[in-house]
Amino acid sequence: MLEITEAAATQVKQMMEDEADAKFLRVGVQGGGCSGLSYGMGFDTEKAEDDTLLEVDGIEVLVDKESEPMLKGTKIDYKENMMGGGFTIDNPNAVASCGCGSSFRTADNEGTPEEC
Repeated sequence: MLEITEAAATQVKQMMEDEADAKFLRVGVQGGGCSGLSYGMGFDTEKAEDDTLLEVDGIEVLVDKESEPMLKGTKIDYKENMMGGGFTIDNPNAVASCGCGSSFRTADNEGTPEEC
């Protein structure tokens, strides 16, 4: 359902070591952003009843039921350049994304665009 590249997994594991109570990586989608939806990624300490638990490259990943269909087939990568590093998300379900790269829209969710 969700792919995390080796570079992204390495970065997530390092970040989890720095965050004492981080048990899970939570990946989700929420309303907002210039294209209607935006990604959320962070650490969590507990699994909710409606979460799907995945194990990807030794990382326990939580995805809530609402986000699951919008994240199917998504690839999370980590890239570094001269300006620093950051996570990138390649989502085959996105039919449009904004210029700033932080939000997207699926065919099933037209959303209400906001300013970047």
